[in-house]
Amino acid sequence: MGLFSDLGFWQLTGITLLLTHITIVSVTIFLHRAQAHRAVELGAIPSHFFRFWLWLTTGMITREWVAIHRKHHAKCETDDDPHSPQVKGLNKVLWGGALLYSREALNRETIERYGRGTPDDWLERHVYTPYPFMGISLMLLLGVLLFGWAGLLVWLVQMAWIPFWAAGVINGVGHFWGYRNWNSPDASTNISPIGILVGGEELHNNHHAFVSSARLSSKWYEFDIGWMYIRLLALLRLAKVRKVAPRLKIDRNKAQVDVETVTAVLGNRVQVLSHFASQVVKPTIKTELSQSPQACREKARLAKRLLLDSPHLDHAARQRLQQILAESHVLETVYTYQQRLQQLWERTALSQEARLEAVQEWIVNAEKTGITALEEFAQRLRGYSVVPA
Repeated sequence: MGLFSDLGFWQLTGITLLLTHITIVSVTIFLHRAQAHRAVELGAIPSHFFRFWLWLTTGMITREWVAIHRKHHAKCETDDDPHSPQVKGLNKVLWGGALLYSREALNRETIERYGRGTPDDWLERHVYTPYPFMGISLMLLLGVLLFGWAGLLVWLVQMAWIPFWAAGVINGVGHFWGYRNWNSPDASTNISPIGILVGGEELHNNHHAFVSSARLSSKWYEFDIGWMYIRLLALLRLAKVRKVAPRLKIDRNKAQVDVETVTAVLGNRVQVLSHFASQVVKPTIKTELSQSPQACREKARLAKRLLLDSPHLDHAARQRLQQILAESHVLETVYTYQQRLQQLWERTALSQEARLEAVQEWIVNAEKTGITALEEFAQRLRGYSVVPA
């Protein structure tokens, strides 16, 4: 019946995976990094191709997707978040993410407020937006013409791919389970260090830490295939990278806190606070509370949760934290310096000289605490600088 209806199972599987991969790449590069966050500026050719392909394979409207995603960042992990598993439950987001998306797409206030700046040309106004189902219907027809009745199965997989992997897995599992490189003020996680299946979106905690970065990988062992494609497009002069997450380097021999130090520290809050959490808070808790029986280890786990989420504690949790701190002078000191470190970013009205003095004072005092992890962190902070992009 179809032009290629004699293809075998594995050949059809390979074609299906290729088609769904192109769709994932279109979502992560065009909708997410270029449209929603303006991290990449795409040329006319890839921009029009991605938009046309998404019309064929998903029927999603650019303005709606962008608006819903931007609202997710603006209202993350609150009742107003369109798809937070912390609020709505993992199962509801994982298996019903597409329904949550569709429901939020009907909220005109969301679309008007968060959907600005998306394409508004003749194609968008007269084809893509008013006739989203025409594209997926055309894709079904092409599938049947090319592969016979097997094309129907290929089409069904395509239709389920984004609702499950993007709306379900990334929005659900990516805020519930995985590892965290950065102590971002939400529950985002990296599902896997190898970002291929979902185009690099697996590195979701990295994205929430650096929302406007075109590159989602942060560590040397992480791979973001979406970033690889962006670099390839940039080499072909079909894309321009507007912003990537800054990377810090440390000169351990640097003794003087200078303007470069202040710029690196105050310009990279997420990195600095995350480094403090991993290099000071966690090892100190382990030393203070994890060396004895089960009750103490449970207290250590509680202390870690409380200290790492201290800016967002409710009254009961804050009282529990104060009880734990009262039992350990070392933990109390670490907590005090954590709060003082966070306060450095609240002094935005200070002059450059005053900011330099504040950072220098924090480092000098931290080096005198007698707490090894805190002293070593303060010494490293002296050598902070930003690696040129």
